[in-house]
Amino acid sequence: MTQQNLEDLSFEQALARLEAIVRRLEEGNVPLEDGLVAFEEGTTLSLLCQQRLDTAERRVEQLLEKLPPTDGTIGT
Repeated sequence: MTQQNLEDLSFEQALARLEAIVRRLEEGNVPLEDGLVAFEEGTTLSLLCQQRLDTAERRVEQLLEKLPPTDGTIGT
């Protein structure tokens, strides 16, 4: 896949593709050149997934900052 195609994947799609690559490489019967190409794509997918998770974490933190302070109790 091209870099642009990878960036168009959702987090879930990228993670599923990364998991498939890892399974394929762990089987150990991948020719060297194919393994290197798969490894390269896997590292790109790993970085992409981490970036997406970091973005989601920042969004959650921003949302939590907007909540009014509470006294620590639950309920009314």
